[in-house]
Amino acid sequence: MQKALLFVDKISTFVGHAFSFLIVALALHVTWEVFSRYVLDNPHDWAFDVTIQMYGTLFMMAGAYTLAKNGHVRGDMLYGFFPPRTQATIDLVLYVVFFLPGVTALTYAGYFFAEESWRINEHSTTTYGGPPLYPFKTVIPIAGAFVLMQGIVEMIRCVICLKRGRWPSREEDVEEVDVDKLKEELRLEGGDGDRPGAAIERREQGS
Repeated sequence: MQKALLFVDKISTFVGHAFSFLIVALALHVTWEVFSRYVLDNPHDWAFDVTIQMYGTLFMMAGAYTLAKNGHVRGDMLYGFFPPRTQATIDLVLYVVFFLPGVTALTYAGYFFAEESWRINEHSTTTYGGPPLYPFKTVIPIAGAFVLMQGIVEMIRCVICLKRGRWPSREEDVEEVDVDKLKEELRLEGGDGDRPGAAIERREQGS
């Protein structure tokens, strides 16, 4: 079971990493449009629509990745003090009551939005000759499906936590530096309990 959960985590992570490069494309697109508009005096009507679509795609396709890393905003003023089983109970109830109906509806309705958009060859009406909308609307059900898949994994994790009393592991990713842990490692390495930075100073003197 744990291998299956981590496999889904890897899929969500891969998708999130792949679509994260859209932020680079978005920055280049905006930079070029500003240069073209103010230096070359050649603005493009479709630039605004493309900007929205690129950012919207990035936002939606990063949903499953953020869920896999437990990175969505949560009001944990009290949550963080609860034991794992209490946390799992709260999460499971919220997943069943709010997450499943909402994301299922998003995926279901998004499919018909995309299907209709393709059928009528829908284009943006924000500007004259706007870009097509059907590729962008197709992202809605795809992103919803990824989030739904990852949400089911999170629900399974809640059940496992209720049984074992601890949270199962997740797919590892880039994490922030744990300053306290780093200081402790340096203290142990340097053998100087009163000065956490002694090891660093000895390294500098030795070099």
